[in-house]
Amino acid sequence: MIVSPWYPVPPVGYGGIELMAYNLARELHVRGHQVCVIGQQGTKGPFEVAAVAPESWSDQLGTIDQQPRESLFLYRAYQMVRRRAFDVIHDHSGLTGILLGAISGLTTPVVATLHGSLTEAEGDFLAAVDRDVHLVAISRSQQAQVASVRWRRVVYNAVDPAEYRPVCSHEEKEDYVLQLARINPSKAQHLAIEVARRLGLKLVLAGKIDPDANAYFEREIKPHLGERVVWHDNIVGLEKARLLSHARAMIFPIQWEEPFGLAMVESMVSGTPVIAMARGAASELVEPGITGFLAEDLDGLVEAYAHVGEIDLQKCVKRASERFGPGQMADGYQSVYERAIQESYHR
Repeated sequence: MIVSPWYPVPPVGYGGIELMAYNLARELHVRGHQVCVIGQQGTKGPFEVAAVAPESWSDQLGTIDQQPRESLFLYRAYQMVRRRAFDVIHDHSGLTGILLGAISGLTTPVVATLHGSLTEAEGDFLAAVDRDVHLVAISRSQQAQVASVRWRRVVYNAVDPAEYRPVCSHEEKEDYVLQLARINPSKAQHLAIEVARRLGLKLVLAGKIDPDANAYFEREIKPHLGERVVWHDNIVGLEKARLLSHARAMIFPIQWEEPFGLAMVESMVSGTPVIAMARGAASELVEPGITGFLAEDLDGLVEAYAHVGEIDLQKCVKRASERFGPGQMADGYQSVYERAIQESYHR
């Protein structure tokens, strides 16, 4: 499993791809498979680890050194793959990793998960290599962003429900709403602030500032910080679990076609309903009246909050854990691996 040079597996705080890869690798290990995770120094788990990128590289993400560092990481990863008798390679690193997997002439089949939003140009590239690499999407919404790509399957990301501390009583909730997301105009923290203002509730924002979003933070977020709007740049462990579980709702006012949204799942398994814009994969993840509500605009987000008390929080946790747990994710990928291996025998 080739992951990332930017964050360890599992991540300390931010790192959705690394968290997903950790949960998948651990579940596959529990099932008796031999798993090797190739990633950053600090990666750990019950599986084999190959740390080929130092921790210091994290500081170069978003800088002029990002591309050469990523290239060196992938060079080292695929050199290791060539020397080992793996049955299947699962690449999470993005388009460059997919390119290497497609042209390396490996006899080992390559499976690749696309973790981001996709453009037309990216779709053209994927369509050109989709017979050489087994492509997996994380949502039907992501699939729909590009035409003519041969996808092998949609497999939803997962979290480990045991890592969270659900609160399943509305009476035990605290008077705040939460947004767990990177600070970025597309995540629309400014809209979450407006929703909370109109509801008369405290808002807790949790998430690091994107490198290109400093001006947005200074203009749209910072002036509102105080008793009614609180910001944490990185939360981990029990602090994160408590913040998720004690919120009355997660506000997810996205302004882009987000291909998944792991924070929504983390909220649901914590017993906290999600109120989201009906964009991207939100319509696939949120089941209205069961795990949250969907809205078309700001007024809809405000209106939806009035119905949060109607949600059975125990049912919310159970449903989210079933749909987005490690078991369902491993089932999906195992079927892709098995088919990829089978096809490789007939090439």
